[in-house]
Amino acid sequence: MLTLKQIREDKAFTLERLAVKGVDATEAVEKIEALDDERKSIQAQLDACLAQQNAIAKEVGMLFKQGKKEEAEAAKAKTVQLKERSRSMEERLRAVGEELNAVIVTLPNFPNKDVPRGKTAADNVVVRMGGTNPALPEGALPHWELARKYDLIDFELGVKLTGAGFPVYKGKGAALQRALIAFFLDCNTAAGYTEIMPPLMVNEASGFGTGQLPDKEGQMYHVTLDNYYLIPTAEVPVTNIYRDVILDESDFPIKMTAYTPCFRREAGSYGKDVRGLNRLHQFDKVEIVQLAHPDRSYEALDGMIAHVESIVQKLELPYRILRLCGGDMSFTSAITYDFEVYSAAQGRWLEVSSVSNFESFQANRLKLRYRDAHKKTQLAHTLNGSSLALPRILAALLENNQTPENIRIPAALAQYTRFDRI
Repeated sequence: MLTLKQIREDKAFTLERLAVKGVDATEAVEKIEALDDERKSIQAQLDACLAQQNAIAKEVGMLFKQGKKEEAEAAKAKTVQLKERSRSMEERLRAVGEELNAVIVTLPNFPNKDVPRGKTAADNVVVRMGGTNPALPEGALPHWELARKYDLIDFELGVKLTGAGFPVYKGKGAALQRALIAFFLDCNTAAGYTEIMPPLMVNEASGFGTGQLPDKEGQMYHVTLDNYYLIPTAEVPVTNIYRDVILDESDFPIKMTAYTPCFRREAGSYGKDVRGLNRLHQFDKVEIVQLAHPDRSYEALDGMIAHVESIVQKLELPYRILRLCGGDMSFTSAITYDFEVYSAAQGRWLEVSSVSNFESFQANRLKLRYRDAHKKTQLAHTLNGSSLALPRILAALLENNQTPENIRIPAALAQYTRFDRI
């Protein structure tokens, strides 16, 4: 979350930055200012009250020593009143602090100065493109038809077992899924990321730490009896490994990768754009996470983008990289780059990765800090990216590599599948 200092340091800047994300924060910021002023006033009164109590306590001791019992008892009675007053002020201070925090957590992260203005995906900026769009044979099929033809994925069986958005992978479809996971993890560990195998459910504190709660509560599956949440991405448990941790400056960068199934309710998703693997409630993803020194987090971001790009290139997929506009960015992100691959059979771009720098926004919620050269604690920066999300990668691989006779497997992946054709 934003710090109180960030919000109050320059009100005009705060409102201008949040407006880039399409948020009118005027009312919230004014309420934060009023609550903070009230908090400071109560704290000053409380400090004065406590100081008065301490002074009277010393006076009572002196009066008893001097044998002035009546005066001492009167002073003690005054202390009782002051204690009651201070207790009341402490309760009000706590309530104001909680109300202040509740308003602050509703504000999204400041977008970086390089984030373009805009409201929807149509306003995103193409940074660069790569690869070549394939020339498909006449009568080329979308991936859901290819999955049926070659018995790779059974969407109807998934509906029977669970519901729409929970496909069943079979035969070479399952082998291809497993191969992609191993390929992505090997690429990441070779680039210096430590592999993590985290839990698939997290507690409320973890959901709050990375910003899914309370912002995305409606999109998460909630195990109500135990108050656990099924993870929407490995980012949540992996980043929370360092919740309430103070690092040394020499620990940076910390680089982690994890494969997990991911669970998202995706409420309200329907239509042709969510057919097949285009949008699922359960899907596989390999994630990369970095904890970085604030002075070097944008260098880390550039490295993560280059790393994800190298993996897409190895898969021989046509792609483009977009810098998201303010209105299309997540609640927590300071800047986000999306990777999309081109689906020749569907004639559309499919998002397969988001790479983001959250700057100190998540770290403040996580209480993730480091000691600087002067031994002072500072907030770290956190970053994460999909490396990669499997469903649409698999869709594009099937569609773009189809021939009248079979589906070709890219050379880099064939050593993992142990077959080069389906």
